[in-house]
Amino acid sequence: MATNRVLILGGRGRIGSSVALDLLHHTNASITITSKTDHRELPHLLLSSRVTADRIQTMTLDLSEGDRLTKAIAQSTLVIHCAGPFHYRDECVLDRCIQQGVNYLDVSDNVSFTRKVLSRSAAAEQAGITAIANTGIFPGISNSMVRQGVEHFDQPAEIHLSYVVSGSGGAGLTVMRTTFLGLMQPFLAWVGGQWRLTKPYSDRQAIALPPPYGTAHVYWYEMPETFTLAETFPVHTVITKFGSIPDFYNHLTWIAAHIFPKAWIQNPAGTEFLSRVSYLMTNVTDRVSGIGVGIRAEIIGQKDGKTRRYCSTLVHENTAIAAGYRTGSIAQLILAGQLHKPGVWAVEQALPTELFEQVMGDRGLTIRQEWDK
Repeated sequence: MATNRVLILGGRGRIGSSVALDLLHHTNASITITSKTDHRELPHLLLSSRVTADRIQTMTLDLSEGDRLTKAIAQSTLVIHCAGPFHYRDECVLDRCIQQGVNYLDVSDNVSFTRKVLSRSAAAEQAGITAIANTGIFPGISNSMVRQGVEHFDQPAEIHLSYVVSGSGGAGLTVMRTTFLGLMQPFLAWVGGQWRLTKPYSDRQAIALPPPYGTAHVYWYEMPETFTLAETFPVHTVITKFGSIPDFYNHLTWIAAHIFPKAWIQNPAGTEFLSRVSYLMTNVTDRVSGIGVGIRAEIIGQKDGKTRRYCSTLVHENTAIAAGYRTGSIAQLILAGQLHKPGVWAVEQALPTELFEQVMGDRGLTIRQEWDK
């Protein structure tokens, strides 16, 4: 049997290397990780792993190098796109995967990018490839938690998703850049059966999470699931909110969203400055706050003739590692032939709940599920 070959674009980053680590644990695939600059040594996360890393090779590759990118994709069984920020990316990687008949995953978290790749669904279906967007943690695990909950209802009506990250979350500068880029302009949210213009980092709300979080605070934040969940499930409201721990960072982010001139953030130099300052700050506070993540998915709807409220929660001590679990688990299913769904899909549209629960359990991730009393 031929060895599966996985190409991880942006594989030297925190999330990309976490995906590679998960694949080392759960598959026999040969893995190539790429970066724009010449780095031959493996990332520390992979060097320090007890799992042998002799199945990994590195490659210097810029996504603008069309011919080299196409050649690397053609030599692969599966491509995993981790080269964010996705605000600046187009669908060229997916287009090349379609042309070469190669399956595709990404860890995107940007609405515009997600819409672009989803628009390629007919071409991907004709090519017979399975392509899934937003496969990380949020979006990613969060979407499947929603599907898990929605399936309990006779008629779901509202979805409330909240995410909390401690400090840096174990992620790098790319995630910092993504956070600030998400503050630039109002976005459309599905509320009460209509699309409503909503200000990012507004409407502060206290939520309850399992230990070590307890009470945390979250704010409106645009994510791809803002529209994919609304299009996937028959609900009239989808709320997506995000917050940081310690709460001090929430106030700084609020100031960036509401007081800083938007031109500062829209300017690449301004985004880079804010991202690097935040990264340096979290390098200090991570020692106290940790780098974990908490997700809360609440569904309201009709069950057995009554209005019921369902809530599921998940916490993990390292945000980047949890994202690696999620993307790696979907890659594992595709490589094993357990997940074959030609077209381009949001993760909640592609992954059955039974498989989601199976692969999360294999990785020791526990999702707590509760109903109102």
